[in-house]
Amino acid sequence: MENIEALEKIAKRLRIHSLVMTTKAGSGHPSTCLSMAEILTCLFFHEMQFNPRDPQDWANDELVLSKGHAAPILWAAYAEAGIIPLSHLPTLRLFTSSLEGHPTPRMKWIKAATGSLGQGLSVAAGLAAAMKLGRSPARVYAVLGDGECAEGSGWEAAHSAWHLKLANLCAVVDINRLGQSEPTMHEHDIDAYARKFRAFGWEAFPVDGHSLPDILAALDAARQTSGPAVLLARTIKGKGVSFIENKNGWHGKPLKDQELQAALEELGPMPEVDAKALVRRPPSVPRPAPAKRFRFKRTDYRDKTATRLAYGQSLVSLGKVNESVVAIDGDVKNSTYADKFFETFPDRSYQSYIAEQNMVGLAIGFSAKGFVPFLATFSAFLSRGHDQVRMAAYSAANLKIAGSHCGVSIGEDGPSQMGLEDLAMFRSIPGCVVLYPSDAFATEGCVEAMAAHRGLAYIRTTRPATPLLYSKGENFPLGGSKVLRSSRSDMAVVVAAGITVFEALKAYEVLKAKKIPIRVVDAYSIEPLDADGLLKHSRACRGRVVVVEDHFPHGGLGEAAAAALAGSARVEHLCIRELPRSGKPEELLDAYGINARAIVQAVKKLTGKGR
Repeated sequence: MENIEALEKIAKRLRIHSLVMTTKAGSGHPSTCLSMAEILTCLFFHEMQFNPRDPQDWANDELVLSKGHAAPILWAAYAEAGIIPLSHLPTLRLFTSSLEGHPTPRMKWIKAATGSLGQGLSVAAGLAAAMKLGRSPARVYAVLGDGECAEGSGWEAAHSAWHLKLANLCAVVDINRLGQSEPTMHEHDIDAYARKFRAFGWEAFPVDGHSLPDILAALDAARQTSGPAVLLARTIKGKGVSFIENKNGWHGKPLKDQELQAALEELGPMPEVDAKALVRRPPSVPRPAPAKRFRFKRTDYRDKTATRLAYGQSLVSLGKVNESVVAIDGDVKNSTYADKFFETFPDRSYQSYIAEQNMVGLAIGFSAKGFVPFLATFSAFLSRGHDQVRMAAYSAANLKIAGSHCGVSIGEDGPSQMGLEDLAMFRSIPGCVVLYPSDAFATEGCVEAMAAHRGLAYIRTTRPATPLLYSKGENFPLGGSKVLRSSRSDMAVVVAAGITVFEALKAYEVLKAKKIPIRVVDAYSIEPLDADGLLKHSRACRGRVVVVEDHFPHGGLGEAAAAALAGSARVEHLCIRELPRSGKPEELLDAYGINARAIVQAVKKLTGKGR
């Protein structure tokens, strides 16, 4: 009883903090904080174990606030637990503060940015899988809103967590009935939520979300399950303040000064309680210390090889020297050749199936616990997970993403399978490395470079086998390029990457026979681009530049090169300018104007050397 009384006082303090913080900030979501005060109180001051002095302690339980708009009450819980000073709470949403409007890792206890709803459960599942792999005895808790349960990505995560048998994962859904603009789909129909979670194999525990004994009992039961568990907490949005309780129209609306005074009078004075004394510290456990080397033994290729195959081979070679590498597949591992890693390292391989959003979310969780996740699927399908990739950037995640089967060069499978937007997707994210190797040796060099890079990195691989251009062990540093053909008399420079490098080399031979010398540059590093190198080559070739790529016009190599050369060169951009169709690869390269014939025509146009 004494403990329950202390928890009640803490819940009231969290409510008061949330109201005061959001009113001072002039923005925020106090009503959704009020509905989860008892939930967060039970988690932080009874259920979870953590070392408040070390957010990286391997024994810490982890919490993911998927309903990230409730950040103020999370910051309040951190303050009451002694993680941050109470004096920091008034800095909510200030430019100089780590207490942002939605959680980001600028607050060092946050493992992944949240607030784009429907993603937190995937991250929590990734954390739980990573902790299971690293033999941590700790648990992961995810707090979800009921509104985000309409997102399909959440159910991808639920299915995955069941498949991975994550008994160390517990979700709590704050079912407060009201969304942003109207009531949620199921309102307070707790049975509807229970049926859904149970259909995905979860143990579901309906509870009164404002009853501390109910929540504590359910949390205790959840610890006894053999798989993931969820508490379905029936709550009231705006709980504790009668004039906003269960009323629509208060989402994202802080109280005005007079309203705040009325609310504080209703709640009563701030109770005195030593919340820090209730924090449960875990027994110490050793943190895993896997080998983490990035240079690996290169393969001795002898014949034409698809870069996707070289990706799979290099991933295995990397896995042998770096035990922190894990692979996550979207049910295409026999096409991306990630199956080679799965066969060699089954304990570090994870199947997400056809659920690309969850695949990225899982990877964010693995990254947050110090692993280096490599995830692969067809480049076209990565568009489904782009929001998760965007949030991975805000999470400072160390993700390595491979997109295969890019461009019209895949041929007969047709446009739904052709990744033609992927370079734009990844180049749009600040700090994301984008690589597009042309041969097997370049692929292994790029994998080595992206593995050593701390942050997001994307590698684009092709379906058809390509000839060997480079040598075993050659380095491909980020921001570099390779000159494949050049002379002092070059009349234009052709910049290509991946499959179009070979078309550029064919064009070189045709133009050489016509006594029109050109320079051929392999711009394998699209982001960062070798801007200085391109500028040098452009000047040496009289400012005449042809860029050729198997990608739509916007956001790819052509726009990157044009920006780097702005005002200093004439640029002919050859790319896919219409919606493509099925056909043989060589037919499609010709039809859409990115083959050797088109390059020859573009060079002639720039040089005035005939039609």
